[in-house]
Amino acid sequence: MIVIGVTGKYCAGKTTICEYLASKSFGYKSLSDELRSIVAKEGGSVSRESLIAKGNELRKKHGSSYLAKRVSESMKGDRNYIVDSLRNPLEIEELRKLSNFHLWNIEAGEKERFERILKRNREGDPKTMDEFRALEAKESSSGSDTSQQLDKCAAMAEHTIENGSTLAELFSKVDTLLLNIPLGFKRPSWDEYFMNIAKEVAMRSNCVKRKVGVVVVKDKRIVSTGYNGTPRNVKNCDEGGCARCNSFVEGGTRLDECRCSHAEENAIVQASYHGIAIKDSTIYTTYSPCLTCSKMIINAGIKRVVYNAEYPLGETALNMLREAGVETDKIGL
Repeated sequence: MIVIGVTGKYCAGKTTICEYLASKSFGYKSLSDELRSIVAKEGGSVSRESLIAKGNELRKKHGSSYLAKRVSESMKGDRNYIVDSLRNPLEIEELRKLSNFHLWNIEAGEKERFERILKRNREGDPKTMDEFRALEAKESSSGSDTSQQLDKCAAMAEHTIENGSTLAELFSKVDTLLLNIPLGFKRPSWDEYFMNIAKEVAMRSNCVKRKVGVVVVKDKRIVSTGYNGTPRNVKNCDEGGCARCNSFVEGGTRLDECRCSHAEENAIVQASYHGIAIKDSTIYTTYSPCLTCSKMIINAGIKRVVYNAEYPLGETALNMLREAGVETDKIGL
């Protein structure tokens, strides 16, 4: 994931650059939009002055990185992002916690920016050069750490883009910077990849005591999945289908009363049900298998077990797997 933050004074061209990157499949995030949504939910005015006041209030109450943290937490790792409206150094520091964050400062001449602000004619915008300069002075520097400090933000940028010519020239500068961003993607290993899928499979479990997920993999292809719960056509555990689990008995006791099938058991049975061969496969399970499931794994010809956490009383089962020549590996995620 690449995240590019933009900072700069009014009408320097930040929105134009954001729209250009959005056309290149960058997801658009804006601290100002985040602030507007907060104010709108509270039923307040979204005028410039009220937004500035609310932003300063939130920074004082929650810390100067509050809005940036909210935006960062909303990002998904499967795409790139452009983040607009960075106006406080601590907002930038928050985004720098992301692995591939880059800050660009956008600049343009005062006269050009004033002409642009008159042309856009947004409510609350200054109408005279004196008003424009007074507003910029207020937001460019401040003695308060919770206020807008555009000058300090600009000084933190990796690159400054001068926007004083044509759009074609501006976009050419952006393209050049994009091509020089080091990618350095951190891809999960195959074991991490399949274990993360097993964790998602676990969310389908209907067992009230513990959710376990399994994927069976052959030649880097998932051939079967399973999660723990009551058998097909039997009332789900979370609907009262298993008296043992619903009474939350002590772990390892009254196992003969449990109506839930284990995830490994279900994955192996599902493969058999659909006529899928799993000999020489690898099974990924969020918990190490119990003794009964280990017997099934051995007899099904599975050659490797990868688990994330240790199942209570599971050491005997792991030892049996190893004795039978089944490779076992624990990975922490």
